[in-house]
Amino acid sequence: MIRARRTLSAATAAALLGAVALPAAGAQARPGLPDLIPMPADVLPEPGSFALRESSAVRIAKDPEVARIADYFAGLLRTSHGLRLEVVTRRDARARDGGISFALDPGAPGSSPESYRLEVSPVQVVVSAREPRGLFYGAVTLWQLASAQRLHDGTLALPAMRIEDTPRFRWRGLMLDSARHFQSPEFILRYLDWMALHKLNVLGWHLTDDQGWRLEIKRYPRLTGVGAWRVPAGDAPLHDIDPGTHRPRLYGGSYTRQEVRRIVAHAAARNITIVPEIDMPGHATAAIVAYPELGVLDEPPAAVPSVWVVYPNLFNVEESTFVFIEHVLDEVMTLFPGEYIHTGGDEAVKDQWHASARIQARMRELGVASEEALQGYFTARIGAYLAAHGRRQIGWDEILAGGVPPAAAVMSWRGVEGAITAAQRGHDTVLSPAPTLYLDNRQGPTPAEPPGRGRVVTLEDVYRFDPLPGPLVHEQSRVLGVQANLWTEHVRTEADAAYMTWPRAAALAEVAWSPASGLDWDSFEQRLAAEFDRYRSLGIRYSDDVFAPPRVVGTYERHFSQDLGTCSAKLVLNLEDDAPLEGPRAVFLVDVMDPCWILPAVDLTQAAAITAAVGRVPFNFQIGRDIEAIHLDPPRTPAGELEVRLDRCDGAPAAVLPLAPAAGNDAVTVLPPAALPRQSGAHSLCLRFTQRALDPLWTIDWVQLSQ
Repeated sequence: MIRARRTLSAATAAALLGAVALPAAGAQARPGLPDLIPMPADVLPEPGSFALRESSAVRIAKDPEVARIADYFAGLLRTSHGLRLEVVTRRDARARDGGISFALDPGAPGSSPESYRLEVSPVQVVVSAREPRGLFYGAVTLWQLASAQRLHDGTLALPAMRIEDTPRFRWRGLMLDSARHFQSPEFILRYLDWMALHKLNVLGWHLTDDQGWRLEIKRYPRLTGVGAWRVPAGDAPLHDIDPGTHRPRLYGGSYTRQEVRRIVAHAAARNITIVPEIDMPGHATAAIVAYPELGVLDEPPAAVPSVWVVYPNLFNVEESTFVFIEHVLDEVMTLFPGEYIHTGGDEAVKDQWHASARIQARMRELGVASEEALQGYFTARIGAYLAAHGRRQIGWDEILAGGVPPAAAVMSWRGVEGAITAAQRGHDTVLSPAPTLYLDNRQGPTPAEPPGRGRVVTLEDVYRFDPLPGPLVHEQSRVLGVQANLWTEHVRTEADAAYMTWPRAAALAEVAWSPASGLDWDSFEQRLAAEFDRYRSLGIRYSDDVFAPPRVVGTYERHFSQDLGTCSAKLVLNLEDDAPLEGPRAVFLVDVMDPCWILPAVDLTQAAAITAAVGRVPFNFQIGRDIEAIHLDPPRTPAGELEVRLDRCDGAPAAVLPLAPAAGNDAVTVLPPAALPRQSGAHSLCLRFTQRALDPLWTIDWVQLSQ
């Protein structure tokens, strides 16, 4: 039989199986360079090694910050190797007798408060920095150096070297979307821990959106009491009835003020600043459901939606709404002490503003000529409020269109053009462009990939991202740094969120920290073996797609495989089934604008029948008028059919598989086989469903040909 899933071709598989080998743990890309990520700015190997064992005390002067950092290093070593080092406070913290010392030194080198020096000799290890932030990163590098070594008879042999290190950019960030899917506070804490070990220092925290408001605001309790909960899309959640309410069970969650304070303190201890995002004036549906007076429509939405992409619901521009936003920001600023507050500004569809007589009247009152200028007024007013409280506004690059407040920074996501424009206009900027730095894209083409966007953005794609393209070379002083974003519309679980982040965030970390002249993909790839050892020791779920050979599927009497791909690439997503409610779910690659699949050039000489495993996903996509362009074939029977055509997608079907066996099943169904006409040689198969409506959308998990 031939079973076709989303795999690579047999020829590609054979080539890669012969060409790709996972490096052994501890393998080094170039002689003398350590297995560190990100690679330090300056590494000078020296003769010999330092024997690190439990008797190697960590000596520090009496300083609470230094003690915290020394304890952090000792804790990492205990986790990774089981070694328990004693931290000893002495007046003279220098380690001359086989020990390790951490010390703040005003004379330490480096131009950044995050700079440090690490000296490993056969007799001692010295970590020094001018400021605690640098000392912290020296501790991280020392642990990485230790974690790349195997423990032999209770001893780690650390290669002697001298490292002087300083970061390339001061903003080295990840963004985590907790609005679309809520992650537990415990997961956020672990995520911060993992960031720190890569010298990433900014967590953008996306806390509000159309599908959820996650941050407790004491003055407005309905924001989380109502706005943090929704019924998930799909038939399966509709069948999950809450016995208390006799209605479909709500899904969601929110962070209490106490939990946020704990998370912020944990981040600060890891040298990470959290930048909260309160999206405005768009992506506001959850807030409007909680407080309808904030919206534009006379009949505002009554429930938090579960449909993805862009809604037209914007905040109105009444004075009372600005008072609401200012009250919210007051509480946000008490919880998040960092310099920046992210106010969104993206994808603000202005149809409601344009159609509202009241909004048009307000525009005349305010002397604003257009809806675009009205968003500029909105942004500037909020920016001024933040500035008056000693904070800086940052927003997505759409805020450039309406005029940006002078002190505001711009985060460029629609390519790099927004960053270039912002820098040329005198604004600080962070590069965060889609698709390269959007971590919800797949990392590889195999069926093992979690749900996400259908485009493949590999580890190498991220590593080769240029944060100073074109004119930005001449505007470097305006480039704060880079940030990769994990949007979670399709990333439901914490395990998948970790998988989509690592190791691509490690590639970003090296781009953001290491000197441009030192970036080397081949070296980075070799150092990944030791990095993956660290991930396993810390329990981090990660993708090893960079080393994984493609799966080869058995067929007939020999091995053979083919791609089961989409017919087009209009809006390709890797979508998760909505059932079962608990446990693993199937994931389907589908072009939601053209639900059609191709099995290319398969030898049908021995194929007498075809079967398929099919499922359904909710069509919960806000795509406006584009929905009118989606073609559906009318069904012959009430449940519909899966039609199979030879070599082309029009013409008469060669086989028809009725969908009636799957009609009552929320999860995957294997359809009974259908006969195929005898064919000789290779032919492509085109597969399309018949259905009257898009919701739910039929999808294919796999197809199988048999004799």
